[in-house]
Amino acid sequence: MTSQQTVDQKSYFSIVIPRADDFAFWRSQARRLIQNRVPPDQVTWMLPGVSGDLFSTAQSGTGHAALPDSNPEAPVRASKRFLALARNAALHSDPERFALLYCVLWRLQQNIRLMEDKADSDVRRLEELDKSVRRDSHKMHAFVRFREITGDGAQVPDRYVAWFEPDHHIVMANAGFFKRRFANMHWSILTPKGCIHWDGSEITETPPAKRSDAPADDATEALWQRYFTSTFNPARLKVSAMMSEMPKKYWKNMPEAALIPEMIANAQSRESRMVDAGAVTARKPCANLAEVADGITACRDCPIGCMENQSVMGEGRHDVSLMIVGEQPGDQEDQAGRPFVGPAGQLLDVHLAKAGIDRRNAYLTNAVKHFKFVQRGKRRIHQTPTAKEVDTCRWWLEAERRIIKPKLILALGASAARSIVGRTVSVSAVRGAGQQLDDGSELWITNHPSYLLRLDGEVKAEQEALFHQDLLKVASRVHCIESDVSA
Repeated sequence: MTSQQTVDQKSYFSIVIPRADDFAFWRSQARRLIQNRVPPDQVTWMLPGVSGDLFSTAQSGTGHAALPDSNPEAPVRASKRFLALARNAALHSDPERFALLYCVLWRLQQNIRLMEDKADSDVRRLEELDKSVRRDSHKMHAFVRFREITGDGAQVPDRYVAWFEPDHHIVMANAGFFKRRFANMHWSILTPKGCIHWDGSEITETPPAKRSDAPADDATEALWQRYFTSTFNPARLKVSAMMSEMPKKYWKNMPEAALIPEMIANAQSRESRMVDAGAVTARKPCANLAEVADGITACRDCPIGCMENQSVMGEGRHDVSLMIVGEQPGDQEDQAGRPFVGPAGQLLDVHLAKAGIDRRNAYLTNAVKHFKFVQRGKRRIHQTPTAKEVDTCRWWLEAERRIIKPKLILALGASAARSIVGRTVSVSAVRGAGQQLDDGSELWITNHPSYLLRLDGEVKAEQEALFHQDLLKVASRVHCIESDVSA
């Protein structure tokens, strides 16, 4: 049968996939069909135990022809991205997946750049299948819990059995992960979509199992639960994020899951006890800035200190008249371990220079010593610290003030102002004039430069002019103070 005959005679082809996750078989059959120019509407892809294919438009009752031979002279075009997505999509539980794959492959023959079209419905659907399968594999890696079945020694070694309920046909595809991770164990993973077993030398497969085939518990679970409880940090608890990453459907197979409701209920009171305990130990006066740096590095008095970040100590000379206080380190400051090195710090440097203030003649620090953020993909998005968090970290700023003894303090933003005066302050109401503090120093308050970065147009020009005027007044006051000291 020639390629032209196949198309002209409208022959229909039924392809039976031997197993639900057999991408290699689909690929070989799809290649033969493409080489013989068989369009998607003339192919029916059938799964094991399924009578038909919902995606195909072939009419019922039409005779089905034998699959044509390969035509090596007819090239088959497929992009790397398609193949990467297709391998995962083939594991999805959607009964239309193999028909979708063939439809996309067929279209790639006319447009090899099809996968770059994010608006294409077939491409979007393929990406959705891939994402769902990758997520299911991630859950399998994270939530499989082995339970021990004790053997009798050399003849019957100890075995470890786990029960897992995947959404898709991912079991065999993930066998290599568990083989590498648990190479020295004899283990079995039982699922309703098929089972895999490792005896120390090879992976074998068996038909689907039932939950009752797996052990309910073992002697090590109490130890694991104690470990899980001891490592739980209530200050870092985010219930919505936890439920997203660890859905309740997996809890019944995880021994630690029985502890989660009570741990969530007690998290707030436990966090308060942690803060109270930290507040007691943090009250030892610091003799110098090195002790302050050591203290904030070890500080866990508020939830920000428990995040994945590093402390950022103040920076500058110890004998200066001017202390500049910001809100908190940003992403770049956290990575560099230095204050005011990111976009806001660079803008501050520009305005300080315009006002005649040399940054080298100031001590720069922040009200909060750790970076508070929320993770959005690969980015860490700044989060404003709460009043309680600013107040908790205020002790460290006061320690810096006692050691530096600045004559004038410039607070950038409301959080910095609160850390100095101990209450909420309206920047617009108090800017442009200094106020005397109890220790004899002078406080000036203006906006944080990050505020200017968020503006544009006339509003930005107006606010930058006000910011510049504030810094000019601060520069004048610093000059007067230093002149008085010199006289």
